[in-house]
Amino acid sequence: MAITSKPKPKAVEPIAADNAAAEAFIGGAPDASKAQPTRREAKKLISLKIAPTLLERVDQLAAELGQSRAAVINLAIHRAVERGLEIDGLGKA
Repeated sequence: MAITSKPKPKAVEPIAADNAAAEAFIGGAPDASKAQPTRREAKKLISLKIAPTLLERVDQLAAELGQSRAAVINLAIHRAVERGLEIDGLGKA
């Protein structure tokens, strides 16, 4: 009996039509806008300090939505920029 190496799995290339369909689906979402970055535009890494109790609430919301912490924070920032932000009842900034 000969000893042979384990066969390497073949790389699967994504189908361009599937990618286009996925992009069209995502772009058709109600919260999609033309101002959102494309896949080619790199996101910037920032540092953010946040109160521990607020971070716990963000993590709870992320778990409820099945999203990451970063996704929830990004969505909140996006909505504030697009729809305005009310601060202590003083209207939208």
